Amino acid sequence: HVQLVESGGGSVQSGGSLTLSCATDAVTFGGNCLGWFRQIPGKEREGVAAIYTANERTSYDDSVKGRFTISQDSAKNTIYLQMDNLKPEDTAMYYCASVKGVVAPHTALRASAYAYWGQGTQVTVS
Repeated sequence: HVQLVESGGGSVQSGGSLTLSCATDAVTFGGNCLGWFRQIPGKEREGVAAIYTANERTSYDDSVKGRFTISQDSAKNTIYLQMDNLKPEDTAMYYCASVKGVVAPHTALRASAYAYWGQGTQVTVS
């Protein structure tokens, strides 16, 4: 049973920062692709950032490049999403996800590539 546990969401003013965490187990973490997605009611879930844990290769959506940073702590089987210069349009439920198998880099931000999802953490920017 794969578990992905997000934390770190909250409310912040425009221009502020938040750091999200996603903890999982060693089997899920190792040699895998883990990603952050976000969703607002009535819209599709969109990919924000992804990281290949074996080599720390990262991918970002254009809307967050230069503002968000995805990283990992292999000792803790945890990935992070550092979000700086937050904007009201970043308001959403943020989800951590894990693929099952292999995913090509050009598909790493597609929700359909991911099999396992966390429960989500709300980020509100005003």
